Amino acid sequence: MTATRHFLLAAGGTGGHMLPAYALAGELIARGHRVALVSDDRGLKIPGAPAELETHVLPAGRVAGGPVGWVKAALAIRKGRRQAIELIRSFDPAVVVGFGGYPSLPSLLAARATKTPSVIHEQNAVLGRTNRLMARQVDGIAVAYRNIHRFPAKCEMKRHLTGNPVREEIVAIRDEGFPPLPEDGIFRLLVVGGSLGATVLSEVVPAAIAMLPRALLDRLQIVQQAREADIEAVRARYAELGVAAECAPYIADFPDRLRWAHLVIARAGASTVAELACAGRPAIFVPYPHAMDDHQSYNVVDLVEAGGAQSFAQAEFTPAHVAKQLQRMALEPGAIEAAADNAASCGLPNATRDLADLVESFVPPPLMDVIRVGASAQRSAASGIAAARREAE
Repeated sequence: MTATRHFLLAAGGTGGHMLPAYALAGELIARGHRVALVSDDRGLKIPGAPAELETHVLPAGRVAGGPVGWVKAALAIRKGRRQAIELIRSFDPAVVVGFGGYPSLPSLLAARATKTPSVIHEQNAVLGRTNRLMARQVDGIAVAYRNIHRFPAKCEMKRHLTGNPVREEIVAIRDEGFPPLPEDGIFRLLVVGGSLGATVLSEVVPAAIAMLPRALLDRLQIVQQAREADIEAVRARYAELGVAAECAPYIADFPDRLRWAHLVIARAGASTVAELACAGRPAIFVPYPHAMDDHQSYNVVDLVEAGGAQSFAQAEFTPAHVAKQLQRMALEPGAIEAAADNAASCGLPNATRDLADLVESFVPPPLMDVIRVGASAQRSAASGIAAARREAE
C-alpha cells in the first residue's frame, strides 16, 4: 500500500496491552500512515511509544464494585463511547484496532456505531473480557497462540494467528543464535519477575542455588530482578554462597541480558513468553497464580509442549524442583541447546509485520474512501452552517 491512511489504536493501561500497540503503531508509521492511540493515564505513562504517535485519554470505567460500581462503569463507558465517536469523526480512521483492557472498549463501541472496520488483538492464550465482549462485533481477531481458550466458536472465520509483536532488539537475538556453553563454561542464569520482580523468585531461586554442587556454583553467573524489599537479602544469600550475582529492582537493558543468558526463570506474562520464544531462550516459568482467568498458565502451554520450557504452579515451585532442573540443563550434554531450539520453534518473529498486514487488509477500498471523505465534508459543512446561525442569533 502506498496511500497514507489513519489508524486508531485503543489499549488498556498495562504493558501487556500497550507494548503490542506501540509496536503496531511504529510499524504503521514506518509505512507512512498516521496513527493515534487511546488509553488511560496509566497506560500512557508506559514507556516505548513512537515519537510520532498521537495520544488521547477517554473515560472507560472498570466493571467492578457491585451494583454501584457497575452503574459508574456504564456511565463512564457511555461517555467514553460518545467522545470516541467524536474522535473517529474528526480523525477519520480507516480501521480501529483494540488491544484489550477496559480503555479499549469505548473506541471499539464507537467503531461499531460509525461502521468503521475494527480488529482486536489478544496477547494472551485466554481471550480477555473486553475482547470476548467485542469478538462478535469486530471484523478480525488477531491471536498470539495457536490454541486460544474462551474463543467464541462462531468467530473462527475471523481468527488470524499473528503472534505478539516483540522489539527489534529481541528479533536480532534470534538471528545471532544461542551462546555456546562448553562443558566447563560459565552457565548464565537470568531471573525476571514482571515489571517489578516477584517475591517468590527471591525466596526460591537462592534456596535452589544453595542446593547445587560446588563445581556448578563456581561456573554460575546470575542476573536477578528483585523487589526493593527483597533485594538486600537476595544479594547477601548469593554472597554467602560465593556465587557471582548481580541484583537490581528493574532490568533496563533486558535485550542485552537476554542475549547473555543461557536460561531464564520468569513469570509468564504474554510479552515475556513471546520474547523468550522469539529469542530462542529456554525457561522455567512460574505463572502468576492470581492472573485473570489464569491466563499465564495457558500462555506457556505451547513452549512446554515443544520442549522449550518447564512450568511450575507457584505452590509447586520449590527449591528442590528448581535445583533439579538447573543441574539437568547445565550438566546434561546437549540439553540446554535442544531446549533453546525447541523454544525458538515457537517464536513468531514477524508478528509486528503480520499484524500490520492484517490491519491494512481491512482498509476500505478507494470508493469507500471517497464516500467517507464526502460524508466528513458534509458534516464539517453542516457544523459550519450551524455555527454561523448561532453567531447570527
